[in-house]
Amino acid sequence: KKLAKKIEDMQKEKENYEKDNEEVLEEVMGLEHTMQDTEIVYATEKQKVVAIEDTIKRLEAKLEKLRNEIKEIGSVNIDSIEEYKNLKQRYDFMCEQRLDLEESMTKLRKVISEMTETMKQQFKEKFEIINKNFGEVFKELFGGGQAEVSLTDESNVLESGIEINVQPPGKKLQSMTLLSGGEKALTAIALLFAILKINPAPFCVLDEIEAALDDVNVYRFAEYLKKFSKETQFLVITHRKGTMEVADTVYGVTMEENGISKLLSMKLKQ
Repeated sequence: KKLAKKIEDMQKEKENYEKDNEEVLEEVMGLEHTMQDTEIVYATEKQKVVAIEDTIKRLEAKLEKLRNEIKEIGSVNIDSIEEYKNLKQRYDFMCEQRLDLEESMTKLRKVISEMTETMKQQFKEKFEIINKNFGEVFKELFGGGQAEVSLTDESNVLESGIEINVQPPGKKLQSMTLLSGGEKALTAIALLFAILKINPAPFCVLDEIEAALDDVNVYRFAEYLKKFSKETQFLVITHRKGTMEVADTVYGVTMEENGISKLLSMKLKQ
């Protein structure tokens, strides 16, 4: 009986040992799993540390580069901020001025364009009237014939040249440059009166414009001048008798004694 009990106790103790052994094995396996997890975490954290170290190295290199760039800049101007503010303020002011100027230029260009169109229109209108008057005055001064003025470039009337074509009585139509000296002078006189007829001036000075004319054309010029003097007062400097005869008042200079000039005046109406 004692032996059987002892064997039974030993059997129970063996079972306890096996149970404890299983628990120990389970703890060992748990520790092994924990160690594996720890090794994985360690490896991960080690990679993070390496990455952080690389980042630190890059930042240190960048910091060193920035320090070198700051050294290259030189000493810091403490007043630079205030100077920048002043320059910025002036820059903004100049930009506003530039915008104002550009706006003014645009308006001026528009005004100039409108004025140019108005001048073109007025010039065309007045030029047509002058051409009509020129033909009428030419016929009256020459006793016939025809004359006209034309533009050499009608697409650009303000900068175009002017061609004068005339046909004195008994001659063919030709350019003014082909006329004789007297014909040129009388043609120019006709053009002058044609322009004056548009808007007669209150006062006009003529300085020997009929000097190249023959006596017959001088009298024609004088008669037309007398006719035109109803609207314009003429002061004529002349040596031609035909012109003097139609004057209302004649002023002359004479030298009765050597070296002594004397002014004379005579009212022909009286």
